[in-house]
Amino acid sequence: MNLFSFFRRKKVEEDPDVMKYLVVGLGNIGDEYDGTRHNIGFRVVDALAQALGATFQDKRYGFVAKTRVKNAELVLLKPSTYMNLSGNAVRYWMQQEKVELSSLLVVVDDLSLPVGAIRMKQNGGAAGHNGLKHIAQMLGTEGYNRLKFGIGNDFPRGAQVDFVLGKFSPEDNKTVDEKALVACDAIKAFALSGMAFAMNHYNNK
Repeated sequence: MNLFSFFRRKKVEEDPDVMKYLVVGLGNIGDEYDGTRHNIGFRVVDALAQALGATFQDKRYGFVAKTRVKNAELVLLKPSTYMNLSGNAVRYWMQQEKVELSSLLVVVDDLSLPVGAIRMKQNGGAAGHNGLKHIAQMLGTEGYNRLKFGIGNDFPRGAQVDFVLGKFSPEDNKTVDEKALVACDAIKAFALSGMAFAMNHYNNK
C-alpha cells in the first residue's frame, strides 16, 4: 500500500462525509518580502483565511489555518521554509493531515500570465519556479494541482529577479485585490466540485 492509498483509507475510517484539502500559498517570510509579486501565494491564502474567519498559527515548517467550507475541511499553509525549500513544508503537512495528492492545491505566482489572470492546472513542469521544483522533488511527482496567479512580465532583459521580488504598482494592487477574491472562489470550487470544474469555470477569468 502506497502513502496516498493509506491516507485514503484513513480518511474513510475517520469521517467519510468530510474531505480534507491542503491549500499552500507560496512565498518568502520576512518583512522585506511582504507584498512582493513572488509572495502572491501568501496574499491569496491570507484573503481566503480572512473571508472564512480563520486565523493562522505558527507551526512546524509554516503558518497554518484550518477552516471549513460546507463538507470540505481546508488546511491553509504558508511555508516558513523560504521558497526554495517549500517542498519540506508541503510534504510534512500532507503527512501530518493525511491529505491525498489529489487534494493538494499550490497557489503560485506566474510570470507568463497578465496581472491578476488565473490559471488552474492539474500537473506540469516548474517553468523555472524554484518553489514548484522543490515540491516536485520532495513529492516525487509533478502531478499536483496548482493555481497560477499572473504577476505580469513588464521588465527589461536581465531584471527578472528584481521584478519578481519587487512590489506591485498601486494600479496593479487594485487588480490583485479584486482577483485574489476570484482566486478564493476558485479554491472553494476546487474543494467542493473538483479540479475539472474549477478549471472550466475560473481559468483566465
